[in-house]
Amino acid sequence: MTRRAKRLFKPVMWLAVTFLLITAVPVLALRWIDPPSSMVIQQWQRESGRVALHTWKPLTKISPNLQMAVIAAEDQKFPHHHGFDFASLQKALSESRKRTRGASTISQQTAKNLFLWNGRSYVRKGLEAWFTLLIELLWSKERILEVYLNIAEFGEGVYGAEAAAKYSFGTNAQRLSRWQAGLLAAVLPSPKRMSARRPSEYVQERAAAINQQVKQLGGTGYLKSL
Repeated sequence: MTRRAKRLFKPVMWLAVTFLLITAVPVLALRWIDPPSSMVIQQWQRESGRVALHTWKPLTKISPNLQMAVIAAEDQKFPHHHGFDFASLQKALSESRKRTRGASTISQQTAKNLFLWNGRSYVRKGLEAWFTLLIELLWSKERILEVYLNIAEFGEGVYGAEAAAKYSFGTNAQRLSRWQAGLLAAVLPSPKRMSARRPSEYVQERAAAINQQVKQLGGTGYLKSL
């Protein structure tokens, strides 16, 4: 190594170790500690000046119907990939039509919603990829799904399965029927524009398609693969 390279090596290594610690330690802690909120929820509250509807529930208190509906709608390979679905990403990039299901995995969406901010930039996408790798490495699939279902946006200011169940259907997350779960999963691509509480014909058609996908995946028995 040249003298200049040696001078640069030590601070670069310190920066790398510091970045690893300040990102990996909180992710590891959240393997057991339930996050009281998320970056996306906090951002919405600051911008709107309102308090979001949000109540944490463990995965055992969230209907398997909803667990399966979001997997069928958002990420059918969730139990099997390691954070990224490159085949779906390549397909999304090659298609010009409006897609029913995006290429972002549940793991990516969890990383983005929990740790980052809304927006489009290479820095944010890079951090999203990094946090996705961390949660896939440090959390179980059940934990990823649990956190996702507790911070996903199901409507304007409505975050998480429990708040969504109460707001949309007057019930709790554990009692969601298959049809109600399908409606909630149907609005995930655009929760500010679509409504499970007053579903349009499109949302109802999408919910029916999601429930059909759930059947093809084997129903709630598919959750055993987590």
